[in-house]
Amino acid sequence: MSQDPRKFFVTTPIYYVNDVPHIGHAYTTIAADVISRYKRLEGYEVFFLTGTDEHGQKVHQAAEQSGVTAQAHVDSLHQRFKDLWVRFNISNSDFIRTTEERHTKVVKEILKNLFDRGEIYRDSYEGWYCLPDERFWTEKDLIDGNCPECKRPVEKIKEFNYFFKMGQYQEWLIDHIKSNEDFIQPTSRRNEVLGFLGKPLEDLCISRPKERLPWGVPLPFDEDYVTYVWFDALINYISIHGDLEGIKASGYWPCQHHLVGKDILTTHAVYWSTMLKAMGLEPPDNIFAHGWWTVNGQKMSKSLRNVVEPNLLIDQFGVDVIRYFVMREVPFGLDGDFSHKGLIGRVNSDLSNNLGNLLNRTLNMIKKYQGGIILPPAEETDADQALNKKAAEVLKEIRPLYDQLAYNKVLIKVWELVDLTNQYINNMEPWNLAKSDEGKTRLTRVLYNSCESLRMTAILCSPFMPGKCEELVKQLGMDQSIGEQGLASLESWGYLAGDTQTQAGEQLFPRIDEEAEKKILATLEQAGDEKKIDESIEPVLDQVTIDDFFKMDLRTAKILEAEKVKKSKKLIKLKVDIGCETRQVVAGIAEAHEPETLVGKTVILVANLKPAKLMGIESQGMILAGSDEGKILLAGFDDTLKPGVRVK
Repeated sequence: MSQDPRKFFVTTPIYYVNDVPHIGHAYTTIAADVISRYKRLEGYEVFFLTGTDEHGQKVHQAAEQSGVTAQAHVDSLHQRFKDLWVRFNISNSDFIRTTEERHTKVVKEILKNLFDRGEIYRDSYEGWYCLPDERFWTEKDLIDGNCPECKRPVEKIKEFNYFFKMGQYQEWLIDHIKSNEDFIQPTSRRNEVLGFLGKPLEDLCISRPKERLPWGVPLPFDEDYVTYVWFDALINYISIHGDLEGIKASGYWPCQHHLVGKDILTTHAVYWSTMLKAMGLEPPDNIFAHGWWTVNGQKMSKSLRNVVEPNLLIDQFGVDVIRYFVMREVPFGLDGDFSHKGLIGRVNSDLSNNLGNLLNRTLNMIKKYQGGIILPPAEETDADQALNKKAAEVLKEIRPLYDQLAYNKVLIKVWELVDLTNQYINNMEPWNLAKSDEGKTRLTRVLYNSCESLRMTAILCSPFMPGKCEELVKQLGMDQSIGEQGLASLESWGYLAGDTQTQAGEQLFPRIDEEAEKKILATLEQAGDEKKIDESIEPVLDQVTIDDFFKMDLRTAKILEAEKVKKSKKLIKLKVDIGCETRQVVAGIAEAHEPETLVGKTVILVANLKPAKLMGIESQGMILAGSDEGKILLAGFDDTLKPGVRVK
């Protein structure tokens, strides 16, 4: 197996199909698209993979709650990712779904191969299971009794399962990380993984019993089990090329870049790397774990309803503006804060005032002084050398920056060329050159140089803003697409042909004035208000089935007697009639209700609640009530029902 030096393989994670696509998903995918487009400009044969992860317990439960099969559920959801990538002009080579036969077939083949070679074994297991993350944890992993990743409660499970001998590769993986500085980036994430590996690495549970989870890839050596979702999902990077032999023959392995969010770094750096070692494949060249986006300083959260919806952003600002902003605003690898005002600021300063203004003023002068034609330029003078030199310098400097995925630094370098070209025009004063015949000859060189710089800028920026940059070269009158020109056309100054007729077009980046800004922010705020919730309200608890609900015996109960509990400010002791018997109930409602006002009221009682003692007094049930800022209201009915009626 060998990597073809002219082939390039980059991946995003395969996104969990139950998630609603947000700016975080778009961020990773745009980053992968940018490096893919750049490598194509360099002449590489690029394979860019994305897709959806469609197995696991959460998918199964969501399908059950929707009353559909799991397959029907994922079939209806994966399309929203595909549609969003079309809107964002993503140039992925393929889109993998883990429910596809081409994928599940390879997963089974790899599992069988590892099992036959003794890399997988069966054993009993007892551990703490996190349902949201679908992961087992040991007692020492837990933080305050909760999952160390999502901080939610875990459940203790004991069962037989199958295990991958991951622990035997711990020292190999540590050595590989230490001897390959670029393997895990950025450096802080590399150190994080080494810290994780400082503790003994346990074997990985790679199965789930079908009786608990029927939705997954069946183990080829035991049909009573399905494959753990992460072991299944990670193999997508291979299954897209056929099988183990297919990936070896493809020339695309090792993969140059796995781009992932920092929350799934361990699964890629540890699980995936050791899986590859067991399969006889080299690890990827690079696993790059980028940061998270916050929104106005707050972490994106469904409960806070502040998740940035990409389709709404595209509607307001356009695709390329969003692509530029997320790649320019924050160094790739660090956390960043998303604000609509910050986005508008970038539009006005970088795109409208600088690049957009450079194109507009250049084309307007060509129309005014040269009839809209880029004339063959006069001889170059010493005054032109700084611009030519800067273009060559930028091209040289961005190549290693692209390899480092230093996207914001690439754009900073390109904008140095934009800024210098604007200065060049100001210094050359073409409006004065047009006043004399000698000046008009010199003018051809100044305007030509401005156009050639714009052409170079368009090519250098095209991985970030493919649509706008293609429009830019069209306005310069070029028939060749950016892809046809490639980076090779930037190796020397003067690729742009003379006697080229420019093409009138709309402004690439109209400035967002104060009035337009108000309208945009109002639209976005209105959309946000429609999703906002009162943060003082507790979130809805985990869903239950109708069978679980019917286990609760809710009955109407008539209050016969009521008295305050001595030495308690909150408790009232009640005697209630539930039709078939009289019960004693203790309720924490004394601060809102006087005992005498309660007698004769009909309330709702949880009648089959196990008795409990409150301040030494037995309570045989619980009265339902709601509390809002200290105000307690008893649940009841507008009309009167006799005691003991079942509430359904």
